[in-house]
Amino acid sequence: MSNLLMLSYIIWDADPEVFSWASVPRWYGVFWAIGISLSILVAGRIFKIEKRPRTEIDELTLFLIIGTLVGARLGHILFYEPLYYWQHPIEILPVSLTPSFHFTGLAGLASHGGGVGLIIAAFIFARRKKLHFLWLLDRIAILVPLCGVFIRLGNLMNSEMIGTPSTMPWAFVFTNIDNVPRHPAQLYEAIYCGLIFWLMFYLWHRKRLEWGHGVLFGIMISTLFSFRFIDEFFKENQEAFENNMVLNMGQILSIPFILLGLLIIAARFNKPIHR
Repeated sequence: MSNLLMLSYIIWDADPEVFSWASVPRWYGVFWAIGISLSILVAGRIFKIEKRPRTEIDELTLFLIIGTLVGARLGHILFYEPLYYWQHPIEILPVSLTPSFHFTGLAGLASHGGGVGLIIAAFIFARRKKLHFLWLLDRIAILVPLCGVFIRLGNLMNSEMIGTPSTMPWAFVFTNIDNVPRHPAQLYEAIYCGLIFWLMFYLWHRKRLEWGHGVLFGIMISTLFSFRFIDEFFKENQEAFENNMVLNMGQILSIPFILLGLLIIAARFNKPIHR
């Protein structure tokens, strides 16, 4: 590609390492931390308005982080590379043996597995605190897309999850990967996650006392994973086996979440809230 043509696109050459002399942390981990920190602030506001103890947020945060990370890691292993990790079980942990032993940090995570882990963690927390499970999921529904914004910005900084080739004027050239203009699929996802966050916060503010418990969560996951399904058309497949599939793994795994969200909305929309 000529240098003149390259000037028509956005050149992206961000260093994925926060510090050039250290392999950890990478920007992905830093943006994870930013997303979690902002989510804690938003949760504090929500719990204050709903007169829930502020101390619950710290414990809830711990539950959700552990559930999400464990679920995301296991999801990547089961959905994308089960044979590899069967042969290299030590690398289930955040380490790699190739070319030599080193820590990989937050790598090899699948958001669909993270979603399952988050729901399980929320269920355990709700049982411990005697909270209505769907009430809790409705509040978590505000926080999930907010974290999603920063997770995908972390992917962008690391030049991960790159998009398919594109001739659009906003195409990015990820020079750490190749010199091909591509859809900034990570940025697309960050943008729609941001829009969903504002939508969920608005609906919580306006409708939480009118709609049955669970409706907000149903709207969030059905909307989030519908956009995710579409966004996958603009991404390169993560694994080679997906190249021969009509829908890639990300799209296949999004369908159950979309259907679950619609089912919850249908089942809970007119259910009265017991105050």
